[in-house]
This record gives sequence, structure tokens and C-alpha cells, in this order.
Amino acid sequence: MSLLLKERVWSMEDKTVKRGVYPLHGFKLGLYRLPIKLEEPAEIKSVHDGLKKVFEMDMYADRIFATYRWKEQNMKDPDAKGYEEVELSVTVEIVTGEVVDIIYQVFPIEKFGDPNWVKDYRKKADHFAKMIIDTILRNTILADKMISYLAKFEKITEVEAIQRLEDLTPLAKIVLGAKPKPVEATEEEEEDDDSSIEIPDGAKPGPIDVDYKSKMKQSKSFDAAEHTIKTWGRKGSENGIMGVWGEFVSVDYDICVADGACIEACPVGVYEWFDSPGNPASEQKPLMSKEPDCIFCLACEGVCPPQAIKIFEQK
Repeated sequence: MSLLLKERVWSMEDKTVKRGVYPLHGFKLGLYRLPIKLEEPAEIKSVHDGLKKVFEMDMYADRIFATYRWKEQNMKDPDAKGYEEVELSVTVEIVTGEVVDIIYQVFPIEKFGDPNWVKDYRKKADHFAKMIIDTILRNTILADKMISYLAKFEKITEVEAIQRLEDLTPLAKIVLGAKPKPVEATEEEEEDDDSSIEIPDGAKPGPIDVDYKSKMKQSKSFDAAEHTIKTWGRKGSENGIMGVWGEFVSVDYDICVADGACIEACPVGVYEWFDSPGNPASEQKPLMSKEPDCIFCLACEGVCPPQAIKIFEQK
């Protein structure tokens, strides 16, 4: 049994159920909520496309369906008198958004006609549903998101987080090439290689340029556990030039000296410490991981010594 779903499966069955004979409207419902975000259309499509080889996949704007089919026979010899065969299936629904909900239903056997000779149908359907879930979580971009989440919130290394995910998904099939292929770097991106970046000696002088969105190019976003943070002007991968992070709670990390005043001043806990090794100004930064919770009080903006913060009212 998938450990991800251990003690998180609810049964909804009619009161008249007896001896394993289920009425048409009786079913078993499995539900698991993952504390990770999946909203980007390209990421949703990558989950759908990556598993086409192993499951029957369907995709809508905010959800993905994965169906597994198998056949049952009432006897081994297909030429024998009275031989019957039925194709059964179970479907897992992935609901995307700020969190990811994974849902499946095990319907009564009557849904497939009336093959009352099938043995352990519900047990097998439950097993296959968990196999689908484990396969999705081990092979797609959701694996990367889960590893990042486990490493951060269980305070373990990436290697330990990978092992933890493997332990949580014992029924997973290995599907090669299920994650999106890396996009080849353009000539401009290749020039942004870390070895070609001039790293400043220390923090650059403030205040933050409030017009940074029109003056800097938007760079790769950062996936925090609860929120995807937009960035502008980041270069390379070694934190030499971090640019401005946050669309509404904006901090120029190349000005920020990480004195912690903003973390202490914020009444709603928008910020938390974030390691930034290699940054010339400080080895930590205040990450706006709960940026959508900002109440526009400007407390953090007012206490920042180098004036690295600008708060924009969300509209």
C-alpha cells in the first residue's frame, strides 16, 4: 500500500452493503492533499504528456486524469465453455492549483456490467489507484516539488528527501523521460554563465529602484513551498547577482544586508529566512514566502536600513 495514502483514505458506502455486494451508488473514495503548487500550464501539460506511455491520460484547464485498465477472466482457457472476460479500470484525478489534490474512486463492479465472478475487484482497484499515484509522484515534475518541500520542512538533505519520497511511493513504476526536457539555452542565457558574471565586492547602495519591472528582465521564478516568487534581474545560479525578488513584496537582494528587521516588523509573517550562499552582501535573505498575505502596512519598508524593500499594493 502506498504510504502516502496510509490512514488518509475514506470509505463511503451504502448502509445496506452486505457480504461484499455493493449497491450501484456505493463507492470508495481516496483523497490526498499535497502541499505543493502546480499552476503553470506548461508544468500541467508535462505531467499529462510524460505519462502517456503507461496510462490513459486526459487533461483539462486545471486537472489531469490518469486511467489504468486491466482485464479479468473467469477461467484460464479462453476456448472453454462459459469463458468470460471483462475490462476493468480505475481513474486518478489530479486537481491543480495552490495545492495539489489527488482523488480516486473505486466504483461498484456493476459499473462494468455484472461480472459477479470477479474476485477482489475493489482490493485490486484500490491497489492500482495507489500505483498510479506513486508513479505520478516519482516520475513527473511533482517529484521535484515534493523533494524541495520535504527537504525544507523536514529539514533534511536533498539526498534524504529523495529517499523519503521513494519510501513514500513504493508502488511506483519507473517511467523514463516523464519530466519536461530542459530548454536549450539561448546565446544570451549562455553569456549569463556564472564564470562570466562579475560579482560585486559587497552590497550595492540603496534604495531599491521602484521602476525595476520596466528596467530589468524578468528571470526564473523561485518555487517556495506555498508560493511561487517572481524575480527580476537574477544572473547565474550562484547568488552572485540575485536581482529583485517579489512582485508585490519586492526586495532587492543585492542591496539587502539581512539584518532581520523586516522579519521582526511584519505583523502577518510574510517573511522567513532563506539561505543565499555566495551572495556578497549576506549568506541569508528574508524570503517573502507568504507574499499573498501582505496587508500593505509598509512596516518592513520603513525599518529596512539600506531601503531594499518596496511594497506594491495588490490589485
